[in-house]
Amino acid sequence: MDADTLKVTVLQKMPGSIARLRGLGVVVSIAIAVVAIFALTHALKNVDYGEVFEAVRRTHGGLVVLALLLVAASYGSLTVYDLLALRTIRRTDVPYRIAALASFTSYPIAHGLGAVALIAPLIRYRIYSHHGLGVFEVANISFLTGLTFWLGNLTALGLSLLGEPDAIGLIDHLPPQVNRLLAVVLLVGVFVFLVWTWLRPRSMGTKRWPVRFPSGPMVLLLIAIGILDLGAAALAMYVLIPAGLNIGIFHLIAVFIAATLLGFASHTPAGIGVFDAAILIGLGGENREPLIAALLIFRFLYHFLPFVIALALFGAVEGWRSLRAKRQP
Repeated sequence: MDADTLKVTVLQKMPGSIARLRGLGVVVSIAIAVVAIFALTHALKNVDYGEVFEAVRRTHGGLVVLALLLVAASYGSLTVYDLLALRTIRRTDVPYRIAALASFTSYPIAHGLGAVALIAPLIRYRIYSHHGLGVFEVANISFLTGLTFWLGNLTALGLSLLGEPDAIGLIDHLPPQVNRLLAVVLLVGVFVFLVWTWLRPRSMGTKRWPVRFPSGPMVLLLIAIGILDLGAAALAMYVLIPAGLNIGIFHLIAVFIAATLLGFASHTPAGIGVFDAAILIGLGGENREPLIAALLIFRFLYHFLPFVIALALFGAVEGWRSLRAKRQP
């Protein structure tokens, strides 16, 4: 079964309620993107771009290397997402190198093109189908990797808002007390899900096509991996921001998570415009040029470079498989 068949099969089995929810999601995504573009235009007013590029040139090379290592750690933890998903669906026969290949090719390409929910499963299917995985196994993996992402992000956001509830006040325009209450709600929700999965094995779907949830201990591990992924990415940006801006780590983590989630919700390629607007509004002050410089370097290291490498790697794998198929009698 090829990628087009996978897409058609999934769409045919999509209930009407889910289709309506997807339609609502498109409307919300467009609204987020429009608001973000307006906010970004306002945030970039009176910016001295000459000073921005000068700040980029002044950034110490050692800090760029450190940020690159943290980006590598973040993407390395992403490969564990797929490995744990494979273990959850009991496909222990698939080696880590295949899980790493599927993860590293699917995430940067799908996020870079702005259609993670559609493109990532298709790329994963191209990788995993050569190792005996079917459509619904790949769908289950995509669900579980998404679950890991959300569990890690929501837990980290809740913890950071407990420590600094006014961190995202400029983004959501809510008072610190409400943001702290939001943090409690997020953490309670994660805890309830943890308890729910701990009591007994959980699944949804049909008996023939079950979607398995991870066990309670596995959920704890997923949360830890998700926080590691997010923490490494946030620290990569943190080390690029000049110390003179006096931005605290918990403040940055809260804003970074909010910017990441808004970027994903907008479905714009790499969250462009949305992520940037949230970062500049949440962290920016009077002197925006050094922050914009740090954001540009981070964008190159975390989004552009992995996107190019993932495209080249996926193209090489597809080309090699095509060549091998032609050589076979």
